[in-house]
Amino acid sequence: MTMGTMRTCRWAAVLAVVCAALGAQAQIFYQFGDGGTGDAAYPDAQGTIVQGRDGNLYGTTRQGGAFGGGAMFKITPQGKLTVIFSFNGFDGGEFPYGGLTLGTDGNFYGTTRNYTDTSGFGTVFRVPQSGSPVTQLHIFSLTDGGVPVAPPIQGTDGAFYGTTPIGGANNLGTLYRITSSGGFTLLYSFDGTNGANPYSSLVQGTDGNFYGTAILGGPAGTTCDPFGCGTIFKMTPQGKVTTLYAFTDGPDGGGPAAPLFQSTDGNFYGTTQVGGITSRWGTVFKITSQGKLTVLHTFSALDGQSPIAGVTLGSDGNLYGTASLGGYWGYGVVYRISPQGKYEVLYDFADLNGSTPTDTPLQHTTGLLFGDTSAGGDNGIGVFYGLDLGLEAFAVLVPSEAMVGKTVGILGQGFKGATAVSFNGTAASFVIKSSTFLEATVPTGVTTGRVTVTTSKGNLVSNRNFRVLH
Repeated sequence: MTMGTMRTCRWAAVLAVVCAALGAQAQIFYQFGDGGTGDAAYPDAQGTIVQGRDGNLYGTTRQGGAFGGGAMFKITPQGKLTVIFSFNGFDGGEFPYGGLTLGTDGNFYGTTRNYTDTSGFGTVFRVPQSGSPVTQLHIFSLTDGGVPVAPPIQGTDGAFYGTTPIGGANNLGTLYRITSSGGFTLLYSFDGTNGANPYSSLVQGTDGNFYGTAILGGPAGTTCDPFGCGTIFKMTPQGKVTTLYAFTDGPDGGGPAAPLFQSTDGNFYGTTQVGGITSRWGTVFKITSQGKLTVLHTFSALDGQSPIAGVTLGSDGNLYGTASLGGYWGYGVVYRISPQGKYEVLYDFADLNGSTPTDTPLQHTTGLLFGDTSAGGDNGIGVFYGLDLGLEAFAVLVPSEAMVGKTVGILGQGFKGATAVSFNGTAASFVIKSSTFLEATVPTGVTTGRVTVTTSKGNLVSNRNFRVLH
């Protein structure tokens, strides 16, 4: 399908009314299934989309591909999609629900929910940007975890940390550590009191600890007893877990399935699927590292319902997310919310233009906001969409923290001919690898702050602070 605005509406006779209600700058970039047999299908769960070093976007779908067991795809910012790997049950496993994480080595890391052997409890895999070969780093056995939904995230020590919703000592889920070469450590088995069934990725806070959500569990005696209404937990790099907050399924919400996001103000932001102050359709909240939770928004169904996805920080300082249901047509929305709680629906899905968005949108370094839906569209198996909200272009740091003298990757565009890189005003040496990727050395005397790349078209500034490790 050629790229065109959703307002253009190829189904104009059917959706004339719908088109009039849609955002003027929304675009369908790809209809999953348009590639014919073997195309990617049903991007689902928290299907994390990531930007690669080449400026293209990468993701996974839980079905489709040459063998029906899921696919890894690459899509250009202009909307050309290519399936670069088909999961077959053995190489990497099958049914990759969670999307991908970009490692500092340029490879992608992810998980599958199944592996075709006697265990069948899923894998952790590594795959290069080309899509081949896929390397199985770990096959879960249920005793150490099972059927992971989310991809692991890379910590400041270079290892990857992740979650599984089942398995472990109590079959209530686990937290694990794995190296890029496959060295696996089971860090924690949930027992229900500190949470149960974590579905989402972790986030490493600026204090070095990891933070996450569990969809069930919590202290006994809550309104959701015996399973609990879900928790927010903190884990040290060594695997010590404490409960930061236990949801009650009341005004504060319940059943958090989304990952947390730590913004530049130091607070963590996230969503719950149910509960809220004025309805039972879920919430957007912020929480401090000490566990003080504030509800920023309660969904009312008309403005969204049951968010599975989390939120991400835009280059304008606002947060962006999706609700999987609700909205004007009932098929989900894309929304914007300020850190103070000012909420706005940006886009309403109407099934034929996509339905049931379950992933957190990604802001590309060009400023455009991208995402996909797990259903709907021409073929009923999802769409890849974009929103032009006039947001500024920026730079992304991989990683966003390092010691002096270490190399940091920077994603962006227009890097050919770049003349300077500075870390919070301190000049750094750098090497241009391509027009969309360069590497810089953390300079002596640097302090925590934004990173700026000077290009022929102006400055690109990171949307997050770079943190200096000692």
